This record gives sequence, structure tokens and C-alpha cells, in this order.
Amino acid sequence: MSDRSNPAQESIPLPSHVHYELLLQLLERQSILAVPPRSRGREQIQQLIITLRKALAQQKQLEEDLARSKIEVEYRWSLNREGGATTPLPHS
Repeated sequence: MSDRSNPAQESIPLPSHVHYELLLQLLERQSILAVPPRSRGREQIQQLIITLRKALAQQKQLEEDLARSKIEVEYRWSLNREGGATTPLPHS
């Protein structure tokens, strides 16, 4: 692929899955209940839920592709490298 000696190539920073889960739970448990049934707002929230589920599925596919290429994923909890917990993706 590209030069693996480049430090930027050692791992790929990606959002932690918990970010998606938190947003999905908020939308599914609270936001959708706060708008009237069969309303434009409810339809928009449902579309947002679908979009987030697709984004998470797409990220998981990327992670699998990276693992096959032996590129490590570094889950990020914040934009700051220091102070933000990270968890590397284990390679099987």
C-alpha cells in the first residue's frame, strides 16, 4: 500500500463505537418519543437513526478491511490525543 514507516500510517484513528451507541440510544429512547407520531419530526429522527446505523456498519466494514491489511485501528474518545482514552483494535 503506502510507506508504513510513516508514523501517520501506524494506526488509523476512528470514533469509538460507544459514540454511535450513545446517539442511537438517545434518539430511540428519548428524541423519538418527544415528537408526535406520524409527524415530519418523527420521520426525520427515524431517518437519522437509519443513517447512524449505516455509518456504524460502514465503519465496522472499514475496520475489517484495515485488519485484513494489518493496519491497526485506534478508537478515539475525543479529538485530543492526550487525555482521550483509546483502545486499539485487536488483530485475530
